[in-house]
Amino acid sequence: MFETGSKPIRKRSDAWYEVESAEDILADILSRVPIKSLLAFKSVSKQWRRLIESSTFIKLQLRWSLEKPNYLIYPYMDGLVNLYQTKGNGEIIEKITLFGCEDIYALSLLCSCNGLLCFINYPFVPDSNRELVYLIDFDIRICNPATHEVYLLPKGSPSEKKISIGVAFGPKPWEYKVFRFFHPKYDSDDIKCEVYSSITGSWRGIGDVQYCPIGILYCPLGSNHVYVNGKIYWFLPEEGDIITPGSILSVDIEENFKVISLPDEVTAHAFLVDLEGFLSLVAVYDDDQVVDVWILHDSNESNWEKKCSDYVPFSCVDSINFVAARKTEIFFITSDQYLIYNLDNGTWTELDFEDDFESNLPVVLPYTESLLPCEY
Repeated sequence: MFETGSKPIRKRSDAWYEVESAEDILADILSRVPIKSLLAFKSVSKQWRRLIESSTFIKLQLRWSLEKPNYLIYPYMDGLVNLYQTKGNGEIIEKITLFGCEDIYALSLLCSCNGLLCFINYPFVPDSNRELVYLIDFDIRICNPATHEVYLLPKGSPSEKKISIGVAFGPKPWEYKVFRFFHPKYDSDDIKCEVYSSITGSWRGIGDVQYCPIGILYCPLGSNHVYVNGKIYWFLPEEGDIITPGSILSVDIEENFKVISLPDEVTAHAFLVDLEGFLSLVAVYDDDQVVDVWILHDSNESNWEKKCSDYVPFSCVDSINFVAARKTEIFFITSDQYLIYNLDNGTWTELDFEDDFESNLPVVLPYTESLLPCEY
């Protein structure tokens, strides 16, 4: 420190100046900092803003963030979008209010990947038959809760029956595609599919498709659809039963479809999750109160391995609202409990969120913070 007149002035550290000069070192340090701090650091200098907003830094930050995923819990509430970032032990790290989504009717969380979320809601049309609106369509929003960015996708093609969607991410981190299955005619079984691309910012029809995934109205939001290693997977309904899964439909980022057989018969309490980069099936059997966990090692061969089978510490008369996975954990939400099953040691842990938020049809998904934009 030295003085000019009577005011002390702190001299800039030579060591820190060297760090700033070596931008790759600075980027490595900043990439491990929480997003909230990074947003504040953008005002430090033009150099820091340029660095933090660069695509190279955004990818570096995401790489570090993916190594330590948490959970994101969304207690479904009309008119209020509060998200809770939570550790596996139940500790709430942060409560996030998603601005720009206030007073949106029936906003539901569908999926999470690379820090981006997909929300849907049934649009309210004044002086309309709301039940008809339910069956036809919904608005689709891509959100980044860390940066508070919300992007409403343009409307897709008109549909005369309920639709199904799924979101694929890649090949670059900030690219995504939304696949939308719809019915152009009410009195026809024709199914068409169109794809929204974050690169073009528009929908593009890919023609007729043979299969339509189980509708969102008939299963917990998100648990019938998961994105794993470049592919989206949905349940296809069993013949004559619109609720129980009979097989799995997959599509890759290049829009190639494939049907995959299930490893065993399942009940309506079946869920698709990502376990360590593999598509996995979690099936709860009501009569035996047993959960089976299957892992698909090769989607081309439908090569399933039963990872484990264990008794569940809850009554199957309870509703299973949601199932998600992170690394080697599976998170179960029932009508009365929040439970985590550890695949490594076969133990169950009950989490207590009673004093934190209402148990109102909550959704849980794996989550990593990122700076990725919602709109390309």
